[in-house]
Amino acid sequence: MKALVLKQIASLEDNPAPLDLVDLPMPSPVDNEVLIEVFACGVYHTELDIIEGRTPPVRLPITIGHQVVGRVKSSGRQANRFQVNERVGIGWIYSACGHCSYCWSGLENLCQYFKATGKDANGGYAQYMTVSEDFVYRLPAIFSDVEAVPLLGIGAMGYRSLRLAELQDGQKLGFIGFDASAQLLMRAIKQQYPRTAVFVFSRNEDKRALAKELGATWVGDFTDEPPEKMACIIDSTLHWQSVIDALEYLRPGGRLVINAAHKQERDQDSLRQLDYGRHLGMEKVIKRVTNISRSDVAEFLAWAARFSVKPAVEVYPMEEANQALLELSRGEIRAVKVLRMH
Repeated sequence: MKALVLKQIASLEDNPAPLDLVDLPMPSPVDNEVLIEVFACGVYHTELDIIEGRTPPVRLPITIGHQVVGRVKSSGRQANRFQVNERVGIGWIYSACGHCSYCWSGLENLCQYFKATGKDANGGYAQYMTVSEDFVYRLPAIFSDVEAVPLLGIGAMGYRSLRLAELQDGQKLGFIGFDASAQLLMRAIKQQYPRTAVFVFSRNEDKRALAKELGATWVGDFTDEPPEKMACIIDSTLHWQSVIDALEYLRPGGRLVINAAHKQERDQDSLRQLDYGRHLGMEKVIKRVTNISRSDVAEFLAWAARFSVKPAVEVYPMEEANQALLELSRGEIRAVKVLRMH
């Protein structure tokens, strides 16, 4: 089979083609695993973080890719959930121990033995992959293969951030940064929470226009003062300054949820502006999304189907994976980038 393999950690500025297209043996499912013929896989910042070493893989070489859509081709002797040729998806969570208190309580995203697809185990940048049937999802028929891809990763992460925000209809919600995850949420929020006013902060004029088109009550740049305080804010930026801004814009008892894998270290000087009383007083709460659980993925797939949340995608052949990654690193993003493996 063909696979895209990462052999060494490097900046895309130094190595603009970090993935090698190679021939590998077809994997075989064992025990409760299923063999997936991969049709499509997402290209997102998580892959850049793995390639450039911000969240390094468990080993090298490795096949990356964590938003996977394909069909079941065969099963191990103990696997019986899926039929041959059933269409399925795989998300960021590849496995967890299943025995700890976090797993028992549905917080397997916090499990000490959490494994991530494409980071701790071979992922979807290949024509075939294996995974435990317990971490595979049936996909609603409403979505095409490439439309389903973003729902399994950025969509589920956004959904978890909304759950952690504990938004109630009629409360005011803010997005600092309007990335693909926030855009997916916006396509359903006005239906699920019709009385909620949404405030969007973005440096990008096109994203501000899109937010308005999707129903935002107010849009502005990061430096613009919003007209009202908010009950919940979801921050998806890479900058520490947005944390200070969000705490400033929260009402008493408000919740800030950070939906970003990391913040830029060179931006940490912004935290010197933190005022203990003004920013952290009045029982404001800060949470950060850490991984996703199986329930996040399954619930978001159903939620997205209910509200017809169909993401815009830009499709690349498997052979152009390095080009898609390079464009992503340069901020050349017209839609969610998806690779076709066949």
